[in-house]
Amino acid sequence: MSIVHLTSGREFAIESGSSILDAASSAGIALPYSCRTGRCSACKALVRRGQTRSLTDETGLSPEEIERGWILTCVRTAETDVELDTEDLGGITLPQPKTLPCRIAELEKLAPDVVRVKLRLPPTSAFSFIPGQYINVIGANGLRRSYSLANASHVEKLLELHIRAVNGGAMSDYWFNHARTNDLLRLNGPLGTFFLRGCANTDIFFLATGTGIAPVKAILESLTQMHEEQLPRSVTVLWGGRKPEDFYMDIAAIPGKHRYIPAISRHNEGWTGAKGYVQDILLSTAPDLSNSAVYACGSDNMIHDAKKLLSDAGLPLERFYSDAFVSSGNI
Repeated sequence: MSIVHLTSGREFAIESGSSILDAASSAGIALPYSCRTGRCSACKALVRRGQTRSLTDETGLSPEEIERGWILTCVRTAETDVELDTEDLGGITLPQPKTLPCRIAELEKLAPDVVRVKLRLPPTSAFSFIPGQYINVIGANGLRRSYSLANASHVEKLLELHIRAVNGGAMSDYWFNHARTNDLLRLNGPLGTFFLRGCANTDIFFLATGTGIAPVKAILESLTQMHEEQLPRSVTVLWGGRKPEDFYMDIAAIPGKHRYIPAISRHNEGWTGAKGYVQDILLSTAPDLSNSAVYACGSDNMIHDAKKLLSDAGLPLERFYSDAFVSSGNI
């Protein structure tokens, strides 16, 4: 048995072989995370003291980061007492994940390669989530995939997902070729820590690529339910795609005050809007990053590049929050 000490002053016990993330959760301490498989870097922490051991490959870290002492708490265990420099979510209580049956209530193609799915929960189910979190959908033979929740409210017991087709993907084949309304599935969740932190009087920037706009939509909807004194000073949404057809919904139509900038990364003769990568476009606006927070969701490459560019430009690292869409690893 070892003790993990956080820079916030909190600590918890850990058995060798248990991940640091799981041990923290068992102790009632919420640490940031996303994929739980070592492939993104949402749970990255710096080891200040002590010895840790990897439980599986940490592909979400570069060799240089590993050399400097960074680890991913979702796939690391402690071999001795350890001191970690990492964010603790403080007084935030995460909803307890649970596994529930659900049925497909609605299927709608939003684009040739994007389908909107609405899942209906049982009327008596008690399920709550923080806008921005995700769920695992469990299909036939135990096949499961992770999808961000695209709605802020579930009063009607409906959960909205935006699902992009993956070439050769087993779950994609189901959604786009076989799924029918009233199909019975299971879900596990809510999961993840990609949600709005205290944002009063700050400038909030959302960076999204592809269906990474789904949790951003949920968070934008949640802003309309907040008290005036809790609201950010400004909200800007930058959504990146390769071509105009990738913008499968109108973000500007979501209620609330936010600036919306769609941007394409490939040449298109008829496109008169922003061109390039969302992180570069954000920097080109010369924002005051000292009083800002950035929430990035989408491709792993975008997130890693945005984090470096924006931190070099003055964004405090602790104010960069991300949810990387990583490959399932098997199709």
